[in-house]
Amino acid sequence: MPPSIITPILLHTLRTWPHLPSNTWYFITSVTLSFLNRPDEIPKVFQHAIEKAHTSTEKTSKQDEHLIIARRMREALVKAAAIGGLPKTINALLTLKNATPAHLMDGPLGFSPTSRPVEIYDVPASQILQRGQTFFDKVYGKVSRRVMGQMDRSGTEDLGLTARLMYGYILSNTSVLTAAETSFVLIAGLIPQDVNPQLKGHLKGAINNGATIEEVRAVRDIAIRVCEAAGMRALGERSLDGWGWHGEVAKL
Repeated sequence: MPPSIITPILLHTLRTWPHLPSNTWYFITSVTLSFLNRPDEIPKVFQHAIEKAHTSTEKTSKQDEHLIIARRMREALVKAAAIGGLPKTINALLTLKNATPAHLMDGPLGFSPTSRPVEIYDVPASQILQRGQTFFDKVYGKVSRRVMGQMDRSGTEDLGLTARLMYGYILSNTSVLTAAETSFVLIAGLIPQDVNPQLKGHLKGAINNGATIEEVRAVRDIAIRVCEAAGMRALGERSLDGWGWHGEVAKL
């Protein structure tokens, strides 16, 4: 077994990180762990989030709060597939499932908190794709047409079509995670991949989606903290040795 990343001290540090929006630390951490290929550490995050959960209103029970946490973690991992592919999302979700009590699961053919089954089978595709385009335009702002155009003219227009499908059916669905929280998922997943061109766009996109500069910086910082705990480090631009970032991680 590889050495542990998530320790009690690190969990407390992440949960109490300054300027981090409430109820986000656990899904941000889980997405970063998934992209670090350490899904085995995600149950520790889930358990700590459950243990430290507090009811937000008198009408919200502990079980309701636990279900919210479970659903937000699952949705974050699903959305992360848009920027890193399905294999790591599959491994992360199946590992999380093994640590999740049955009453906190959403089974097939039952209630869907995202309504994606309805969107796939009953809602016109044009409506979902337009929602995705609106979301994409909000994220990229005045450069959205140029960014999508680059993908359409990448040598295969299928790249642009893939982006439209991901934004339509996956990322623009804000039933469980808000637009800003979706941006946090993307930031948390891009940092361990060392892909600064995309990270720069989504740091700004989080601002466009309603987050503050301080919140976005906090999301970036805890993702980096988790990566460093896993052994990532700053590398030289020409370095062939080690595991880390070939340059400074993009920032606002």
